[in-house]
Amino acid sequence: MARHFTVQEANELLGTVRPLVERMVEERREVVYQLERKEELGGLTQGNGGGFPPRLPAEIDAALDAAAGDLRRTIEELTELGVQIKDLDSGLVDFPSYRDGEEILLCWQLGEDEIAWWHTVDGGFAGRQPL
Repeated sequence: MARHFTVQEANELLGTVRPLVERMVEERREVVYQLERKEELGGLTQGNGGGFPPRLPAEIDAALDAAAGDLRRTIEELTELGVQIKDLDSGLVDFPSYRDGEEILLCWQLGEDEIAWWHTVDGGFAGRQPL
């Protein structure tokens, strides 16, 4: 069963969640960067196949594997706390909660000082309402 948070509990957990979300966003950027490097390298090899050090493909693959592993571990840490990850790039997360007996999601995004928004389970970010 999923954990549910009061607004106070979710805000108190931000001290733990915020650095994890910051790390998640940075690790996601690193994964995207390594994927772009790999794609560029693929374009070079389809061209004439030269112009880069022979060890570069293995180095990119190792960097991509490491970045993906770091990202996966950070996501697992957040999930174990009961946080739902909604957007890896912007650092958008939700905390399951209840409002008037209805299950809702407390919504927080990296850069916000505290949890000040909520939406219905189906509402998503576009349906955010102030607490």
